[in-house]
Amino acid sequence: MAPPRMYCERLSLATFGARRKRLGGRILAYHTLGQGEWGVNDVSPIQFRRHLDLALQLGYRFVPASVIAANGGGPKDLAITFDDGACSVCTNAAPILREYGLPYTVFPVTDWAEGKVEYFVGRVMTWREMDELMAQGAEIGSHSVSHPDFAKISHAQFEEELGESRRIIQARLGCATEAFAVPFGQADNWPAAAAVAARAAGYAQVYAQAEETRPAGTVARTFVSRFDGDFIFKALVMGAFDWWEEWF
Repeated sequence: MAPPRMYCERLSLATFGARRKRLGGRILAYHTLGQGEWGVNDVSPIQFRRHLDLALQLGYRFVPASVIAANGGGPKDLAITFDDGACSVCTNAAPILREYGLPYTVFPVTDWAEGKVEYFVGRVMTWREMDELMAQGAEIGSHSVSHPDFAKISHAQFEEELGESRRIIQARLGCATEAFAVPFGQADNWPAAAAVAARAAGYAQVYAQAEETRPAGTVARTFVSRFDGDFIFKALVMGAFDWWEEWF
């Protein structure tokens, strides 16, 4: 019953939720484009293209997530990010974004990219594919080594998940990333001790959601789901989901 419940929640908030005047930019959190195994996190390529068109029609401009993280951006700034490093980012998202000339950021899970989890072999990008995206202008951050819930692991595991993922990305891509996206991404998934460990590991930006409920010290993102047609997406960029958290 999870998908119907999520759809009903999002439709209700899009219909009745408050819109808020923004002072800064908004970072959109996508996962996959046309990979149904990601469930509610999967957006179709047609739907994604429609999101871009709607945003541009509404007067938004797209900037790198790092720009919003650094200075907050302007109220009409949007950024695009993809968690997990799924192969559809390379095959489906990148050509569309290249066509529109838009920047974006990818947060891979390093064990998945390394082929250490059989389920994800063929479902996530290789390092070579990520290197090609970087050459086209994509930014790369970390999404941990194994995608754990940081609220359920030890301090030693914090250090491993944060430090080792950054080391592997630098070794494979030559990219000393300073950006980290919290797995699962909600306030309850990111204890204060993990934030301390992230700074010690060399991260300057830690991304989480939602806008009004994220952990202290993190950069806000707004989750995008498979249910977000024109009506819901317009409400999303206008703040209707700023207090809403994805549940799983």
